[in-house]
Amino acid sequence: MKHDILLIGGSGFVGKAISQKLQSKGYSVLIPSRRYSAMRDLRLLPSVTLVEADVNQPRVIERLCGDVKPHGAVINLVGILQDQVAKPYGPGFKRAHVDLPQAIIEAMKAKQLKRYLHMSALGADSNGPSMYQRSKGDGENRVRASGLDWTIFRPSVIFGEHDQFINTFANLAKLFPVIPLAYSHAKFQPVSVNDVASAFVMALAHPSTIHQTYDLVGPEVFTMKQLVEFAARKAGKDRLIISLPNWAGYLQALAFEFGPGPTLMSRDNIASMSIPNILPAGGKDALVDEFRITKQRIESLLT
Repeated sequence: MKHDILLIGGSGFVGKAISQKLQSKGYSVLIPSRRYSAMRDLRLLPSVTLVEADVNQPRVIERLCGDVKPHGAVINLVGILQDQVAKPYGPGFKRAHVDLPQAIIEAMKAKQLKRYLHMSALGADSNGPSMYQRSKGDGENRVRASGLDWTIFRPSVIFGEHDQFINTFANLAKLFPVIPLAYSHAKFQPVSVNDVASAFVMALAHPSTIHQTYDLVGPEVFTMKQLVEFAARKAGKDRLIISLPNWAGYLQALAFEFGPGPTLMSRDNIASMSIPNILPAGGKDALVDEFRITKQRIESLLT
């Protein structure tokens, strides 16, 4: 059986939202993952086929593309937030944000597929201040030069019931009465996972979105401090947020990188935050202007 959509990265937070919307529109979806257990939440979707596969292994993507209908589409959501320091970016960023899109492009061409939807990030720039932004920018360049019928989406921070961003700080607020915060003045325009998923699915049915790049942002701009305060409120806690000077924030990130446990914030994350993660001046608000979506506010997480 061949499928309408190959959804790479479909077992993640955004992928699950897109999967549900694709099914509601009648699409058949193929989702690969290195661990079948990571796709547990998707097993009840009848039009979704789950397959255990590592897309970083040679020829796996080409085999998966062979299971897509001739006029079907490939959606790539794969992305990582942190990697070891290197120039212009680390090997993890290169593999996830540059090499994987290139492998998808080559596999699609080998199987004569044309439609490709690509998840990038707001602020992606080959000359950006962070490794993350540079690798995302290089990935975009590969997509634009591919000759495929591509659409690129560039969201700000994505929020939702199971997001990592708000929930991480909500969990910290449950544990600590005081939260020291680096780059508390950094600006974001958080966008709902439901709105992002809607844009992806709507683009499949609209040829006008081919060869377009869309910035996806929410209805409001927040500072990092305001978002952490919101996360504490979501956790039902009244916490003191202490803004750190930039030098102290850098040392905090360095400690997170080399300390035990997960890296809550890296030096590269701080470099990314040196540029406002908001809709550029004069930029097109794609969710409203192109997709006619009434954007969800972050306060919806409190209901």
